[in-house]
Amino acid sequence: MALTNAQMDAKMDEHFAFEANDDVEGVLSTLARDVDHDIVGFPGGPTRGRDGARAFYETLFADLSEGRVRTLKRLYGERFLVDESLWQGRAPGRPFGVEGRNRPLAFRLLHVVEFTAEGEIARENVWVDLASIHAQLA
Repeated sequence: MALTNAQMDAKMDEHFAFEANDDVEGVLSTLARDVDHDIVGFPGGPTRGRDGARAFYETLFADLSEGRVRTLKRLYGERFLVDESLWQGRAPGRPFGVEGRNRPLAFRLLHVVEFTAEGEIARENVWVDLASIHAQLA
């Protein structure tokens, strides 16, 4: 069954809202139980399943705060979307290995997301603008 663009938007908006509230359990609830989770460049590498994704979100929420995601553009296919977004907030921790010292931070993200027929996130592949993070914090 194909999902509508609106259904995919709703799931991504829910996912981003949980992230904005540092809600690990909420974020994980948007993922399929056997999700393929790959944040390119994250030291833990690609993981499988909600428990595998948990470490990334726990680390992310310790490293970044006051985050807001603004979608710049979305492209849609049958049960997948590509989302280009801008993250803005503060970096109290060590995001992606760079000392943040609670400085303001903004960077682009590119999500490639596949959905199950039921509308859960089956695959989340995220590309982070690490060059921008390094330029602002290093």
